[in-house]
Parts: sequence; C-alpha cells; structure tokens
Amino acid sequence: QVQLVESGGGLVQAGGSLRLSCAASGRTFSTYSMGWFRHAPGKEREFVAAISSTSASTNYADSVKGRFTISRDNAKSTVYLQMNSLKPEDTAVYYCAADRYIIAQAMAVNSGNVHYWGKGTLVTVST
Repeated sequence: QVQLVESGGGLVQAGGSLRLSCAASGRTFSTYSMGWFRHAPGKEREFVAAISSTSASTNYADSVKGRFTISRDNAKSTVYLQMNSLKPEDTAVYYCAADRYIIAQAMAVNSGNVHYWGKGTLVTVST
C-alpha cells in the first residue's frame, strides 16, 4: 500500500514558477513509476508528466514540455514537479500517481489503471 501526499500548490502570476512535491509512504517507493496528472474545472483529467523508478526515463505532455520538469529522490520517497513559465491554462488540481507495473512511458494512456493517487493540490495561475 502506498499513500501519496501532495504539497506546494498555490496562487502564482502568469510567467511565475512553482514546485510541487509528492511524499510517498512505504519502503518500496523506488520500485514505482510516478506521475503527475491535473484536472481543471470543466475538463477531463489530463496527464502531465511521468518518471520511471530509476529516473532513467521521463515523459511529458506536449502542453508542458519545455516548461515542466519531473524528478524524484528515492532516498526521500518524494517526486517533484518543477513548473516554470506558468500560464493561466495550467490552473488545475494536480494529482500525484504511483504504479508498480505501469511504466512511465505508458502512464499517459493507462491512467485508469494507476493504482495509487494522492488527494491533489490546487494550482491557480492568474493573468
């Protein structure tokens, strides 16, 4: 069982930056692929980024490529999402996700099968 707790959300002006963190419980964090998804009002949940268990592989949605960076620290059981050049359309609740069997490259199309989710952290980008 893995419990995920996100933090770092808040209100930021367009063009600004935020770093989200997701702390995971359990001693097997290093065996899980980790991902970030977001859900904006009136829209479907959207894949943002994913990272493999060893950080060897990452995957990003086209909408955030070049602006967001996913990373992880297995010693701290934490995954991060550095968000730069934020836009109003990045406003959403951001969720951390973990799965032992879905690889990072496949997480975008397998979100319905991801086993573990956090409760989310709200990011609001103002104009």
